[in-house]
Amino acid sequence: MAAALPEIRRAGAWTVGELLSAQARRVPDRVALDDGAKTLTYRTLDERANRLANALAALGVGRGARVAILSENRTEYLEATYAAAKLGAVLCALNWRLAREELAHCVRLVEPTVVLLSPRFEAAYAALGALDGVPGGTILLGDDYERRLQAAAATPPPLCAEPEDGLLILYTSGTTGLPKGALISHRAELARMDVSRIDLGLQAGDGFVAWAPMFHMVSLEHALHVLGLGGTVFVVDGADIPRIVRLVATQPQWWLVLIPGMIERLVEALREGGVRPRGIRLAGALADLVPGQLVAEASRLLQAPYLNTFGSTETGMLPGCGRSFPVGTEPDSLAKDHNSLYLWRLVDRDDRDVATGEPGEIAVRGPTVFSGYWNADAVNAREFRGGWFHMGDMFVERPDGRIDFVDRAKYLIKSGGENIYPIEIERVLMRDARVAEAVVVRRRSVEWGEVPVAFVAVHDRTVTPDDLMRACRAQLSSYKLPREIRIVASQEDFPRSTSGKVQRQLVERWLDEGSA
Repeated sequence: MAAALPEIRRAGAWTVGELLSAQARRVPDRVALDDGAKTLTYRTLDERANRLANALAALGVGRGARVAILSENRTEYLEATYAAAKLGAVLCALNWRLAREELAHCVRLVEPTVVLLSPRFEAAYAALGALDGVPGGTILLGDDYERRLQAAAATPPPLCAEPEDGLLILYTSGTTGLPKGALISHRAELARMDVSRIDLGLQAGDGFVAWAPMFHMVSLEHALHVLGLGGTVFVVDGADIPRIVRLVATQPQWWLVLIPGMIERLVEALREGGVRPRGIRLAGALADLVPGQLVAEASRLLQAPYLNTFGSTETGMLPGCGRSFPVGTEPDSLAKDHNSLYLWRLVDRDDRDVATGEPGEIAVRGPTVFSGYWNADAVNAREFRGGWFHMGDMFVERPDGRIDFVDRAKYLIKSGGENIYPIEIERVLMRDARVAEAVVVRRRSVEWGEVPVAFVAVHDRTVTPDDLMRACRAQLSSYKLPREIRIVASQEDFPRSTSGKVQRQLVERWLDEGSA
């Protein structure tokens, strides 16, 4: 019996590359990818992924090797993901928004065998200088890429990937220090697809608009989920509002992702165009970061419930992926429901469970959890202590079992011995319909250690800091009151991560620079 165990494990295995091939057999002529200029059927996508896999194998890419890609959103991004998956290799999705030193670090960290490079970023890559550890060199998307595909065989490469093999490396936003590479396995990705089905209602054949950068989970991962169930992914090069509006009007969709920084532009375009959605089942994300009136307006115009999600690159959409707000309504509560595929705890600094109603860091276990940070043993030992992954996010459990997001554990304002979570103040400020966005950061204080300062972008330029401070005094404890409120010129001025979250550490610098 022991000798048969490898065969038994193989019989129970299922990988992302195999799932694409299965859909190519099931619905070969259905459109898999549509970038607005061309379409690829499942048969064609699978064939091109096979050709690329064989071309990469000829350059030395095999099981466990890394293939880096630096590119805007385009169909080749997904071809490369599947090609790597078929070889048991790992696709490393480089963030083109990073500074030169950060980007060079991300390349060196994973030691890729080959780099796939868009012409748009050819100069930026060259500026990194000579990079060691890229024996296969670069493949330039376009003519070079197409020549290599045509020269390679269309037959599937030998099956070698296993469920625990790495599939993707997605980089954390790196608000402190250099970015870390989060390794996501086939097992984790397929479990995340199950969460999309169970908790987000993804169905076979659904459409999805992949407009957010594909180096981020919200686009790349959910595109894989849709393709795994025979749906169509509309590849969009960033927040192209006119094309997104056209897709809203003409294509039924599963989930239209909205993130801070683009929602207002989309809402304005929908309103001005009098657009009638073809059919969207879910809209939004990150409701904690969006003013309630904007949640209601976006939901009304899209005729879709607004999602109250919470997730991370490391865990996927957990916790809080199933709760949504009815069409056209402002949130009455931002409490999160739990998803179906994880265990969780709220713990204090000593990893002891906290009481209901007390803030604690969320620690999780489950099949969606990533495989750790690449080449970061010390960090992994700390973050996975006790067999639980500690997310670094603070929540409070309600009596009904739902949980309220408090803030990042790593960003607390400690004022006079009291802990202040910035989001508590931000929520009060954003209840004012004139406020577009509020960001609270810490400022050093000789008397109190740290004090909160608020930066606010507004719709109505007549609103004053005094107006907003009165609202804070009416709703917050005295020690939580911001010591200063500054009006910023525009919401667009806030520095953001790839998921649209404001990077507080960068906003802190405004205190020294006198910005806003």
